[in-house]
Amino acid sequence: MSDVLERFAEHLRYEMGRSEHTIRAYLGDVRGLISFAGARGVELTAIDLPLLRAWLAEQTRRGAARTSIARQVSSVKTFSTWAVREGILASNPAQRLQAPKSHRTLPHVLAPEEAAAAIVEPADPTDPVALRDRLIVELLYSCGIRVGELCGLDLGDVEPGRRVIRVIGKGDKQRTVPYGVPADKALTDWLRHGRPALATAASNDALLLGVKGGRLDQRMARTVVHRATDDGDGGSIGPHGLRHSAATHLLEGGADLRVVQELLGHSSLATTQLYTHVSVERLRAVHDQAHPRA
Repeated sequence: MSDVLERFAEHLRYEMGRSEHTIRAYLGDVRGLISFAGARGVELTAIDLPLLRAWLAEQTRRGAARTSIARQVSSVKTFSTWAVREGILASNPAQRLQAPKSHRTLPHVLAPEEAAAAIVEPADPTDPVALRDRLIVELLYSCGIRVGELCGLDLGDVEPGRRVIRVIGKGDKQRTVPYGVPADKALTDWLRHGRPALATAASNDALLLGVKGGRLDQRMARTVVHRATDDGDGGSIGPHGLRHSAATHLLEGGADLRVVQELLGHSSLATTQLYTHVSVERLRAVHDQAHPRA
């Protein structure tokens, strides 16, 4: 069975161009399905539609979110299609499997003044970690990029003269994203005074470094953002919250929806349109609070 999963992982990685995060999620889903079937005496080759539905029902009973169920359906559909092509399955049992429609919730965003407050000048301008942390928050908010895209940046991906960075997004798609003057200053300070203090032979071309000199880990980047956005009452947002905030503030400032789509790297305009609803909700909240006849 491990051989089948390894071959499926190679299919996802090299033929479909899926990210390592997606590959881990899909393999975990398929492994869980196979385990569920095995516990009921069903071999992989005998998995059918009723068993798939029973497996999904079990995930729902255990409290899995609708988005998780939708991903599991996608995982199984992808695996089944591949397994039929490879001769592992005689027919595709997932062909008629339906994914639940996920509830699209409005993301929490910072107000512009809250975003500004999250980006502070280092108390010690020679502290390399403080310089790095400021750049993390600046780039995430200024560019609206994903945390994985941020941590994957190399020195050659930055063009300070044009104030743009090149990022590799989902599906290995490359895009160019501009950044602002404050982010440019944070980048200059990091490159001049921060990165050289942390760089080691293990740093290679990574733009952002951990304290031991290796490429910055996504978990550390998330910790930095949560710390920077802590409101003192236990509330904070992560990197994705900064991405939401950047998109919302762009739209509120008059940016065209398709421009924001390009900046964020969304393959579908419908995903970007979610932020228009956020802006409307914010306007409504202000109206309800301030208008005498709200």
